[in-house]
Amino acid sequence: MASLRDNGVRRRPRHPCVFNGGARIVPTVDKSPYKALPAPQPTVVPTEPLPAQAPVSAPLAVGAVLLAGVCAAASIGKLPPSLPVLREAFGLTLVEASWLVSAFQVAGLSLGVFGGLLADRFGPRRTMVCGLMLLAVASGVGATADGAALLLAMRVLESAGFMLTVLPGPSLLRGLVAPRSLSAVLGLWSCYMPAGMSMMMIATPPLLSLGGWRAAWGVCAVLPALACGGVFLALRPDGARPPGAQSAAALARVTLATPGAWLLALCFALYAGQFITVFSFLPTIYQAAGIGAGTAGLLSACGVAANLGGNLLAGWLLGRGADRGRLIAVASATMAVCALAAFALPLPFVIAYAAVVTFSAAGGMIPGTLFATAPRVAPHPGVVATTTGLMQQGSCLGQFLLPPLAAAAASGAGGWPAAGGVLVACAVANLAVAGAVARAAQAGGR
Repeated sequence: MASLRDNGVRRRPRHPCVFNGGARIVPTVDKSPYKALPAPQPTVVPTEPLPAQAPVSAPLAVGAVLLAGVCAAASIGKLPPSLPVLREAFGLTLVEASWLVSAFQVAGLSLGVFGGLLADRFGPRRTMVCGLMLLAVASGVGATADGAALLLAMRVLESAGFMLTVLPGPSLLRGLVAPRSLSAVLGLWSCYMPAGMSMMMIATPPLLSLGGWRAAWGVCAVLPALACGGVFLALRPDGARPPGAQSAAALARVTLATPGAWLLALCFALYAGQFITVFSFLPTIYQAAGIGAGTAGLLSACGVAANLGGNLLAGWLLGRGADRGRLIAVASATMAVCALAAFALPLPFVIAYAAVVTFSAAGGMIPGTLFATAPRVAPHPGVVATTTGLMQQGSCLGQFLLPPLAAAAASGAGGWPAAGGVLVACAVANLAVAGAVARAAQAGGR
């Protein structure tokens, strides 16, 4: 019996439909035996090389990277105590000897961005290993030099090895530590220069007594070779470069188009020029004042070691939210006052030396801040090493230009007080740069 609701008429089942403003839309039914292909998904092309495989031990890997930087910086520290001996052995004037200092920056002037590109493009571990090997070979050949020309050429090769060693450091460390610890670890990384320099400045005077300057060069051939083995064992090979990764030219263009990267380079140039000038000539100044070579080297090394405190303090303060521009400004103002006290004013030796130590300690906050700022200023994570390379290139430019300029000023009528005036001018210029660096870091926001 039919239902009363149907009025005795069996109704056909309704087709499922959609009503849109009163219009009855019947969905079409695909009777094709073939299933539709899924919609293509967008392809994400990484902009940086794949990270290296997990290290054998993260703390061990971090230690190997830090040790590599220290051993590379030892090649810089061997020269200041050796300068008086080299001047006597090769008959060099003060200005000619200053070019041995500046020669170490020649490769850095041309390899800064390019070395960073190598690390970003071909892998940071591979680049660091090549740099350490080049350092070992160049220092070993330099130990056999019979004239200033070969020694100068090997200093240029050492410079290339140094740059290839230190440029991949921040990229390697960024892949080994948690983001919350990165500022502190990069502050620790910035200690490689004062740690390596001071270590070798202390070791060089005894080596000079044992085997002359060649012994110091020999030790600086062994140290990077040992560090190379540590990096090779503690970090596994770099990951394969992904298909479609940006070309080296593209990485360079995006970095060079970033104003913040140029500001970091300028700030580092002004700081590094002052630092290397003071501590390259300090043993010479002290020996000219009648202080023994061993004591002069030890005093200079202690001054360099004070820079470690500023590096570590910057990392600690940045981890607690300190303003980057303020740190650079305070450090630059302190360096200006101390340079004036140490070189331009006729103060007692104890006060002048205390000013040198304070100059170094306060200045250490600048590289500590800059290395921690580079990942924030970099346009994207794939160009951190390239950004650091531009920053290092600025550092090399300052270290290349300022020692001969200060030596020329000291060789004139003004003496070392005139050289102090050059240092003060650089420190004041960095005061103006500090605020711009802070704004660039804030705009980066990473």
